[in-house]
Amino acid sequence: MSNKITDIFKIKYPVVQGGMVWCSGWKLAAAVSNNGGLGLIGAGSMHPEVLKEHITKMKSATDKPWGVNIPLLYPEVDKLIDIVIEEGVKIVFTSAGNPAKYTSKLKENGIVVAHVIANSRFAKKCEDSGVDVLVAEGFEAGGHNSKEETTTMVLIPQLRKVTNLPLIAAGGIGTGRGMAAAFALGADGVQIGSRFAASTESSAHPDFLKKVVEAGEGGTTLTLKQIGPVRLIHNKFSAEVDAAQKRGASPEELREMLGKGRAKKGMFLGDLDEGELEIGQVASMIDQVKPVAEIMDEIIGEYKEVIQDLSGNTSFQF
Repeated sequence: MSNKITDIFKIKYPVVQGGMVWCSGWKLAAAVSNNGGLGLIGAGSMHPEVLKEHITKMKSATDKPWGVNIPLLYPEVDKLIDIVIEEGVKIVFTSAGNPAKYTSKLKENGIVVAHVIANSRFAKKCEDSGVDVLVAEGFEAGGHNSKEETTTMVLIPQLRKVTNLPLIAAGGIGTGRGMAAAFALGADGVQIGSRFAASTESSAHPDFLKKVVEAGEGGTTLTLKQIGPVRLIHNKFSAEVDAAQKRGASPEELREMLGKGRAKKGMFLGDLDEGELEIGQVASMIDQVKPVAEIMDEIIGEYKEVIQDLSGNTSFQF
């Protein structure tokens, strides 16, 4: 499979692993890269010294292309940017912030830059900032999301109309069938988070992964829109947040409820009651925690079957 994304990142398949907090350590990223995709270390849950450690281990674990995902709202973002430059990281995905702030600095140091967006307005900002690749993340995605609630089905063709930049679809994609649909909508690649989060190489707590497998249809909801939308699995904490929002809790009260370390408590430490359990809607389609190698084989195998079925289906010939 060769296209814009495989050419830019020099990978076998146009499949990028989402840089998820508390899930995307070096083990997961290396496994994805070693199996033909682009693995990303998720720096959003890492202090600078931890990121440096993961980069060091990543260099030993794979000779394939890989990158680092950096949320720009992170309080120590300047240090993280300096580390990826000092360590010779070749690919950086940025999110949750203005692409203009760091793109030039990264590109001056020979780094390919992708930026995550959720609307057409930011596509223009990314172009003006010199971003190389866009990641279009729809409402179905896990973790922090957009207030606009635009689905991937709508977002991809919407962006394809306004930009010629290589486009990666994200949100609600965890199968080969979903990958084929993303390409039909105009994407050049896919970013997959939740399916890889529920892998044996994920750094998330086993109890959290069990909860993902059990989530089922309708098992997640987008909440905390007043202070920063996030998609969560239903649990005691999410119910308390829902009740607070219904009685008109202020943003300050919601921030106090959220506190610090709530996602770490749930996803990394396995507190299924009091923790923040971030995952995408596609969790309802995940019925087993598997090694990355099996997940990649399933995704690519199903993608090829779908493409073959469509090309041979006479009902599509007009």
